[in-house]
Amino acid sequence: MYYLLESLRSAIQAIRAHALRSFLTMLGIIIGVMAVIAVVSLIQGFSNSITSEFNGLGVNSLTVHSYLPRKDRLAGKTAKVTTDDLLSIQHDVTGISGLSPILPVGRFYDPVKFHDHTTNSQVLGSTPNYAINNGSYPDSGRFITPNDDLHHRHVAVIGVTVIKKLHMPKDPIGQFIQISGQWFKIVGVLHPLGQILGFDQDNQVIIPYGTAHSLLGAAVIPDIVIQLKVNDIKHLDEVTARITQILRRNHHLKPGQDNDFKVQTPAQLLGNFTTVLNAITYILGGIVAIALLVGGIGIMNIMLVSVTERTREIGIYKSLGARRSDILLQFLIEAVIIALIGGVIGLLLGYGIGMLVAHLVPAFRSSFVPWWAVVLAFAFSAGVGVIFGITPAAKAAALDPIEALRYE
Repeated sequence: MYYLLESLRSAIQAIRAHALRSFLTMLGIIIGVMAVIAVVSLIQGFSNSITSEFNGLGVNSLTVHSYLPRKDRLAGKTAKVTTDDLLSIQHDVTGISGLSPILPVGRFYDPVKFHDHTTNSQVLGSTPNYAINNGSYPDSGRFITPNDDLHHRHVAVIGVTVIKKLHMPKDPIGQFIQISGQWFKIVGVLHPLGQILGFDQDNQVIIPYGTAHSLLGAAVIPDIVIQLKVNDIKHLDEVTARITQILRRNHHLKPGQDNDFKVQTPAQLLGNFTTVLNAITYILGGIVAIALLVGGIGIMNIMLVSVTERTREIGIYKSLGARRSDILLQFLIEAVIIALIGGVIGLLLGYGIGMLVAHLVPAFRSSFVPWWAVVLAFAFSAGVGVIFGITPAAKAAALDPIEALRYE
């Protein structure tokens, strides 16, 4: 134990005596661990943020939308979920509630104008059930009503981002905005929802579904998204199968033909997101592993230089009775300490970067560093120190004391 403490003290002295060289040796480890901690904290925060958003939809929710594989889209094939599908589900499926169509007015974003200001916002046509299904309740004013939809009224409920971008009054209720050349009266302002997957949920305008349909014209058959809730979660699979059967019939799909639509629960949507997130994690993990490998090679090279510089010192130790294992332990401890110090610095920097990004980007606001990431960072650091420190340590231990004392 005494010799272990003495080796530790000697290693720390050697590191302090060559502070700049030691720091440059740590640099690769610092970058690697910093990347590990920053990436893990941001991914954890991002995952928690997305999970909370999907959980807010409820486990008994279903979303029906058109879908075609990429190869079919490239071949020019098209698929749509239409109003006829909506009516069929409404009439032929039991045990459901909150049925709501969503019709985008533009392909992605549509110009919205207020006086001399114009912004691009997502304009959606929907029904009163949209608020229940998505938790989009107004902070002020009201939401779309059944009469608004029935009579195709030109009213709109807007998000707070729209207010900011159009430089509208703090209370815009009663003001008029222009969408697709038509004037709409603002009747409500939505409660802020923040961002999800980089998408600003507050940069949207919701108008009655019937009004949105009329804006597109009678000749256009729109592609809509249908949302609904299953009254009894036990019947979720049964309802999903029934909806699938109805849409296959409406779309004239033959037995063996793939569906040109999807009926998904929030859990399935979250599963798709998790798959993508895992793939990103693996890619970033590979990049981090390369950084740690480079850091380990740096430690090995510098330690080899250190062994050469301290050849006479090693000879003196051996002539005084130091065993081969003692020399091996001393240089190995030095390599591990360098790696661990680099790991601590990398941990602090990675944590700082993660918190900074979380502060600047709302999607990462739930970022945190889990305990296993800290353990992993230190395990990596110590492992790199041992693996890449063993060769220089073994070289030092193998030196002949006579030859070492003669070394100039």
